[in-house]
Amino acid sequence: MIFKGKVFKFGDNIDTDAIIPARYLNDAGEENLKKHCMEDADTDFSSRVGEGDFIVAGANFGCGSSREHAPRAIKACGVHVVIAKSFARIFYRNSFNIGLYILNADTTGINEGDLLEVNTDNGEIKNLSRNTVIKANTIPKFMSELVNAGGLIGYAKKKAGAYSHD
Repeated sequence: MIFKGKVFKFGDNIDTDAIIPARYLNDAGEENLKKHCMEDADTDFSSRVGEGDFIVAGANFGCGSSREHAPRAIKACGVHVVIAKSFARIFYRNSFNIGLYILNADTTGINEGDLLEVNTDNGEIKNLSRNTVIKANTIPKFMSELVNAGGLIGYAKKKAGAYSHD
């Protein structure tokens, strides 16, 4: 899939509590998650991010607790792809399970506000603002199928339907 949008840049070690603070988890509805997403890292993030924009970060994005609310909050904001130097393992898997693309890449040459075009199939990240191309690690086919189905539940329903003998 190809996505185009602007960059919201974050540093290293952005934990799940910075992505969606625990104080807002009493209401896990999409609107509440969207409203408070990244609030502790960037107080204006949810009001500035738009459909198709990207979160770009340094190393160890999504560290901390294993709550799946973090990738859900990011997805609720309209972000389809998060690009970082590295991810916490549980965040990485939770993201695919809820239908959010994750790409590992050297994000050094990407800055806040840059316009990107990202091809999740081949891992190509075009920085249209700087006229550069960065290659991300490609996503295993199974993981892409999860995201394209809307996450693990959508994938399971699709597979179950394929085996149905109604």
